Formats: sequence, structure tokens, C-alpha cells
Amino acid sequence: MKRKFILIISLTVLLLLSGCWDVTEPQRMYYVHGVGVDFKDNQYEVFLQLINFADVAKSESMNTQAAKAEIGRAKGKNLEEAIYKLYRSIDQEVFWGHMAYLILTEEAMKSEHAISVIDSFLRFRETRYQMYIHCTQEPLEEILLISPILDKSLPNSKLTSPLKTGFVEAYIEPVTFRNLILDLNEPSHESALPLISINKEWKDSEKESEKETHLQGLGILSKDGFKGMIKGDEARGTQWMKKHTTRGDLTFKLNSSEEYLTVDLEKLNLDIKPIVKGNEVQFEVEIQVNATVNGFKGKVTSDEVRKGIIKELTKEIKTTYEAGLNIDVDIYRLSEYLYRDNVKAWKRLEKDGKVPLTKDSISKINVTVNKINPGRKTFQETIKE
Repeated sequence: MKRKFILIISLTVLLLLSGCWDVTEPQRMYYVHGVGVDFKDNQYEVFLQLINFADVAKSESMNTQAAKAEIGRAKGKNLEEAIYKLYRSIDQEVFWGHMAYLILTEEAMKSEHAISVIDSFLRFRETRYQMYIHCTQEPLEEILLISPILDKSLPNSKLTSPLKTGFVEAYIEPVTFRNLILDLNEPSHESALPLISINKEWKDSEKESEKETHLQGLGILSKDGFKGMIKGDEARGTQWMKKHTTRGDLTFKLNSSEEYLTVDLEKLNLDIKPIVKGNEVQFEVEIQVNATVNGFKGKVTSDEVRKGIIKELTKEIKTTYEAGLNIDVDIYRLSEYLYRDNVKAWKRLEKDGKVPLTKDSISKINVTVNKINPGRKTFQETIKE
């Protein structure tokens, strides 16, 4: 009798555990990969990129004609209304747990509600803190429809995996939602978002032209709103003043000829020292690098290379710093260095959480080139010590 009772209880439990009635099958769901947000005529315009995972899980029997992604767009008085309008045109459940990035247009960043847009994505239970955030001045729909080079899957794109292209464009540091929160929660801090543009200089064997995303510069966002853009060469100085950036390229003109030389620089050390004098503070910058010469024509001495590196690197740091001052941005976060080093002086000098800066606030930039690697010696020309 006891055995029969145990058997009945066991069968009952198995029947109750035999199904997951509230779980949606993966193939019956749509997966959000990227989202773009614009702001026009006092309305939010949301672009939703749904990814096709058949393109990600490569197999011999996959449908090569299947679309990699589809873009939906809708407008609303707020972000949520626009998203719910998109839901009405979608015929299956939408999953947000694989959302990889958010792109804000310049107009969306200028809007006073830009921070609330970011906050909405962070508060939603399915999204993650490791999503990347970018900004752009290009049409969002065009960017979201771009496929990576050689028709790779979308999770391998620059927007989704910017760290993979860090060795190519190291001067633009990617920003995750976690980084953004840390930046904006500090008094008077700004966050420098990668500025995405469209490069139309690629071609393949079937199309006359091919588009690819391109990192053009930085868009500066603060808790108080949008500050402005720093583009192209004006943004290059950030790579030398970020402790997380370990390498970068530099092109300069040799004094002894009309030739230009490109070198790869490995940053070994960065030290920024605040010097307080009365009611003013200045900053001394110390940078140590190793250099690798990519290619050159003729003969050049190591002293010439060192002088060229020091001159050009110093110029890039000053150019970016002054570009930041023009839009009232402490691009190198010098105020934080004073706060960490001398909080009493920071409290005495700060205004609205930031130390007043001028063009002369960086009093010294000392660049030391420890080692120069000439690369392979395949020709007679070489670098003379």
C-alpha cells in the first residue's frame, strides 16, 4: 500500500513538471538588436532593428536569401508610445535581452528629454548595462540597414562589437550604458559618445558602391543636455589622454625632407599632475611611448623621429583640448585629477562641479619616446642611431 501511494505521488509530480506552458519557443519570437531614436517636430521617432538569427548561426542549409534584419519606425509623443505603435504591427513576441546598442541623433541629444530616453532603456528589465551607446548626424534608417564588410553577421558590426575594431580606430573609446551612468552621476561630468557616420568608399564585385559605418569623432552629452561635437582630427588627442587606450597611430612630416612618416605608438604611461598656485590650477602632462615605424623612404635618424613624434603628439593633445574648451567641455576631465589629488583645493576652486579652465591650464606636455623599432630591414634604408 505504501509503495502504491509513493508511485501515485511520483506520477502526479511528473505530470505537473512535464510542460512549460508559459514559455515562448525561441523560433516564435523577434529579437531586438539595435534601436535608433530621433526627435522631430516635438515627437520621438523610434527605429527598431530586428535581427535574423539564422544569419548568425551559420549552417549549410541556411537560407541565404533571408533578410539579415528589418527596420520598423514609428512616432510618438514619448518613447514608450512610439514603441507600442511598433508592437501593433509585429505579429510575434519581441525579446529585448539581445539589444546590443542604441543610437541617438544630434536632434535627440539636443532634446531636454535625452537623459529620460536613456533612463527608459536602463529601467526595462530585459535590457543590459553592457549595451553600447552611439550618436550620429546621419539618417538612422540608413545606418541601421548597413551590413558589415564581406557580408558578415550583424553581431560582428562596429556598432555591436566596437572593441574588435579598437586596433584600427583606437582613438574613439566605446561607451557602454554602465560607463554612461558612471560619467553622468558625477557632478559636472560629460560623456563622450562615439560619433557614427557613413563611409561610401567601399566596393564589391556585385555593387558599384558599398556603405560601411565609420567613427568620425565624439558627441558630448552631460546631465544638463547636449554640448556639441568634436570631429575628425580635432578628436585625435583623446587617445593619448585616456588611460585605457594603449596604442594609436601618428603621421607627421620629417624636417629633413618633404616626406611624411607614420608610426604606431604604444602608450606605456600617462601621468597628469595638478599644480595649485593661489586661486589657479595648472596641469602638467607626462606621457611615455614606444614607437614602431611602418615604412619610410630614404634615411632618417632616430632623433628626427623622436622630435617629429613629440611635436605632433603635443599638437594633437592641444588641438583636442582647445576644441573642448570651445564648447565648454573638460574633454580630458582635468577637474577630476584635481579632485583625486587635492580635494580641498577642488572645493575651493570649483564652480558647478568643475574647475575653470583656460588655454593655459595645461602648462606642460612632456612626451618621452623610450624606444624606436624600425621594423623589418628589407631595404638598404634604415634608421640611424
